[in-house]
Amino acid sequence: MKAVLFDMFGVVAMDQSPTVRAQMVEYSGHEHGPFWEAYWAWRHSYDRGEKSGHEYWKAVGERLSTPFTSEEAERLIALDLDSWSRINGETVEVVRGLAEAGTPLGLLSNIPEELARRFEERFQHVFDLFPVLGLSCRIGSAKPERPAFDWCLERLGVPAEDVLFVDDNATNISAARELGMRAHLFRSVPELRRAVEWA
Repeated sequence: MKAVLFDMFGVVAMDQSPTVRAQMVEYSGHEHGPFWEAYWAWRHSYDRGEKSGHEYWKAVGERLSTPFTSEEAERLIALDLDSWSRINGETVEVVRGLAEAGTPLGLLSNIPEELARRFEERFQHVFDLFPVLGLSCRIGSAKPERPAFDWCLERLGVPAEDVLFVDDNATNISAARELGMRAHLFRSVPELRRAVEWA
């Protein structure tokens, strides 16, 4: 192993807060199933920076056949940001250890611009651990799309087979392996520590 490429949400940061997820559904006025189907339908476009927050929630509302007002969109943007804004401190300690050992590190995250700015405001110390910072909204491609991985590999400057990719999403893991990277499906920090030691 010459480099490690990390996913953000579900690995370095926590998955969405269940409490805030419930608040989003309640505020929207829709049932759980239709709301999340609409939420994810346009997410890749939002993550790639093709839509602003207001444009994204406009598309979500149209899919639900009840367009959100500007004020409602603002509230949903705020809740959405809150739902994703938690760091996994244990994983960050693993990352910090790798950084201190001189391991080249990258972060490849599907993340919209509003959330990227939130993390820069609150968690820049985490971003600073990654010399290669592949934020989908700024590189124009999102996992599992090949250009997102290629962008990071080029900047890490090592062959794909010398990179360990860590993600909690099996689809992204498969995409990385197809490119020749070694990959670890994240389930727990102890398992991550072993994967990093054995790689």
